[in-house]
Amino acid sequence: MTIMQWTDELELGMEEIDGQHRWLIDQTNALQQELARDQTRREVVSALLEGLIDYTHDHFIAEEVLFEQHGYPAIAAHKAQHSLFTSRVTKLLLRFEEGEEVDSEVLQLLQNWLANHIGKTDRAYVDYFREQGLL
Repeated sequence: MTIMQWTDELELGMEEIDGQHRWLIDQTNALQQELARDQTRREVVSALLEGLIDYTHDHFIAEEVLFEQHGYPAIAAHKAQHSLFTSRVTKLLLRFEEGEEVDSEVLQLLQNWLANHIGKTDRAYVDYFREQGLL
């Protein structure tokens, strides 16, 4: 069972960015599968969360470089969303490492973020790039 499926609605038409988004969805599904085990391996969950944070950070940098290069007007708001997400996931990881159960909270955050951020917020910059003749 997976928590998220890659769908056409998530496809932005930018190969590199779409590949990064697919990876994030795959890792979210791997996290969900680990958390669904009878005996969740805390070290695996911790590694998956740390990997998601690291990869997301790199992904956000890649997006923000594109914004800077192409004069995306909503860069400040988009960067603020990136910072908020990174902060929220990092806090969940710290709580998890302190022994707290954050299973449903982290999965809900990841699922909502990926669906809404990719499907709406990221789609806005793709639309802007298309309007500017960049795609």
